Amino acid sequence: MIVKTFKIVCALILLMSLNACSTVSGWFKDDVYEVPPTELTEFTQEFEPSIAWSTDTGGSNDIYSSLDPWLQGDAIIAIDYEGEVNSYNAETGKRQWRVSLDVPVTTGVGGGEGLILVGTKKGEVLALDASNGDLLWNAKLSSEVLAPPKAAQGIVVASTSDGRMTGLSAKDGQVLWNYQRTVPLLSLRGASAPVIADDKVISGYANGKVVALSIIDGKVVWEKSVAIPRGRTELDRLVDIDADPVVINNTVYVVAYNGRIAALSLDDGSILWAKEMSSRSGLDVSVADAAVYVSDEEGNVWALQDGSGDSLWRQTRLLRRNPTAPVVVGNNVVVGDLEGYVHWISRQDGRFTARVNITDAAIRSKPVVSNNLVYVSAADGTLTAFRIQ
Repeated sequence: MIVKTFKIVCALILLMSLNACSTVSGWFKDDVYEVPPTELTEFTQEFEPSIAWSTDTGGSNDIYSSLDPWLQGDAIIAIDYEGEVNSYNAETGKRQWRVSLDVPVTTGVGGGEGLILVGTKKGEVLALDASNGDLLWNAKLSSEVLAPPKAAQGIVVASTSDGRMTGLSAKDGQVLWNYQRTVPLLSLRGASAPVIADDKVISGYANGKVVALSIIDGKVVWEKSVAIPRGRTELDRLVDIDADPVVINNTVYVVAYNGRIAALSLDDGSILWAKEMSSRSGLDVSVADAAVYVSDEEGNVWALQDGSGDSLWRQTRLLRRNPTAPVVVGNNVVVGDLEGYVHWISRQDGRFTARVNITDAAIRSKPVVSNNLVYVSAADGTLTAFRIQ
C-alpha cells in the first residue's frame, strides 16, 4: 500500500512538472520564460500584406486550446470554446450561418461528406449540416476529443485523449470500429488530427508512432516509429506526435517532439528519409521547391531538402516566440507567433519579407491557404484573411 501511494505521489509530481514545462515552452503570450522571447528585429519590408477581411469568431480562454478554422467548399468555419460555430464565405468573410451548441471544446472543427464536425471536452462528436448548421446527430465517445474529426467515404474518424481512434457512420454517428494504443504515463497536451489519404487514416500518437488504418474497418495497414523514448525520466521520454501529418504525392511527412522529422511511404510506412528534430507545431511541404518547412521547439524555422533532410536554410530570429507550423504562400512561408504577429519568410533563403500584427493574442493554429487567400486564426478569435501577393 505504501509503495502504491508513493508511485501515485511521484506521478503527480511528474505531472505538475510537465504542466510547468508546457508553460515554459510557451503556448501563450503571458508565459514566463527563463529566457524571454527574442525581440523582433527591424528589416526592410518587401511588400505590405493586404488584408481581404477580418472578423471576431469568439476564441478561447483555454491556454492549451487551438481552435483551428476549417475550409470546406466556399466556406471557412470557426468555433469558440463554448461551442458557437460560425460559417463565413471564404472570399468575402460574410457570415453564412451561426449556431450555438453550448458545449465545451478545446479543438477546432473538422468536416467532410457534407458535414461540419465538432469534438467536445465531454467526449462527444456533433455533426452539423454544412449548408445551414443544423444538428444532424450526436455520438458519445470514450473520452475528450483533442483533434478535429474528419470524414470521407461515408465514415467519420475521431481521436480521443485515451489513445483511441473511432470510426463512425457519417449518416447517423453509429460506431463502426475502434482502434486504441496505450497512452504513456505522461504526454503533452494535444493530439495529432487524423488525415485521410486514399483509403487510409494516418495519425500520430504519444508513443512516437505513426499509424495507418483502413478507413473502412479500422484495421492496421502499417505502423512506424518516428521517435523512440530515451532518457531516465518520463519527461525525457516524451516523444508525442501532436503535429498533423501532411500527405503529398504518396508520401507522409511527420514530425515528433523530442524525436525526428521523417518522410514515409503512404503504401507501407517505410521511412524514405529522416532527420533529428523536435516540434509540436508542425510542417508544410513545397513540391515545386522539393522542400519541407518546419518550426522546431526552440522557435527556429527550417527549410529542409525533401529526399535527404539536409538543411537549406534556418531562420533563427523567432526563438522562443512559438512560431506556428509554416504554410507555403506564394514565394514565402507564413507563420504566426505568440504576440499576434504574422511573418512572411522567403522560401529562397529564409529572410523576412513582410510582417504584420493582427492582435495581441497568441497565434497557435497553422495558417490555412485556399485559392488566393491565406487565413490566420488567433487565440482571441481574430480570424484574418490575407490576399496572396
